[in-house]
Amino acid sequence: MNAVLTIEHLDVVYETEHPVHAVKDVSLTLAPGEILGLAGESGCGKTTLAYAITRLHRPPAKVTSGSITFHDRDGTDIDLLGLEHEQLRAVRWSKLSMVFQGAMNALNPVTTIRAQLDDALVEHRKGLSRKERRAIAEDALSRVGVDPSRITAYPHELSGGMRQRVMIAMAMLLEPQIMIMDEPTTALDVVVQREILREIVRLRDELGFAVVFITHDLPLLLEISDRIAVMLRGEVVECEPAAVIQHDAKHPYTRRLLQSFPSLSGARGSFIRSGVEDEALEHAVTAQEELA
Repeated sequence: MNAVLTIEHLDVVYETEHPVHAVKDVSLTLAPGEILGLAGESGCGKTTLAYAITRLHRPPAKVTSGSITFHDRDGTDIDLLGLEHEQLRAVRWSKLSMVFQGAMNALNPVTTIRAQLDDALVEHRKGLSRKERRAIAEDALSRVGVDPSRITAYPHELSGGMRQRVMIAMAMLLEPQIMIMDEPTTALDVVVQREILREIVRLRDELGFAVVFITHDLPLLLEISDRIAVMLRGEVVECEPAAVIQHDAKHPYTRRLLQSFPSLSGARGSFIRSGVEDEALEHAVTAQEELA
């Protein structure tokens, strides 16, 4: 498969008094323009994997083995784990960006939206004038459905949905080839969630970037993803096209995740069953108890 990102046999360990093996032998590929969903319950290693890709993890987290390769559109391969500090700064945001969970915490509360967008442009587009930088920033806000006049606002003056849109605008500002989104809609109401999901898909179609979309919400991933990887205890236990995951999931944990959401039809209290055998259910429940 033609790939923009290749992860091979990646291991991440939190080297504490009792070491935690948070990511275990993970191998994944991401195709150009693909939306790859990464599903699993809290603590399964989703965010740790994302931070390893972007090199944002800090001690005691440590990549102990494996490789992460970015395949640039110009034909060069970049070993993300081998980059020095300045090389990494050049790659982040321009080729690989991230939308963090909780926009209010990710945005600087005492700095205007304009200043925060401007920082990335000053760092990566040094030849641009102040007027050109403002035009690019306003265009990015327009693309995500935020009135450009709000560029002078502070984060606390925006709604939760608008702040999340600003984070997406910031992530796509330099037109990267990969955007990693870590639960970008978790704190938002359902209506705003759907609006932002539609914007993400539209922007992907318009700009052609690939997306790694991280969430515990498997039905949401079934709606927007091309492929879905399911994580359990740090391992990817299943990775298939979204339609296969929905209708023919092989791993009992994946099938248990599918059952954990109430059906929109049927009697109150009923759940999606999908024909899962009692033995498989027991296996999945045991796995969840071990995680807890």
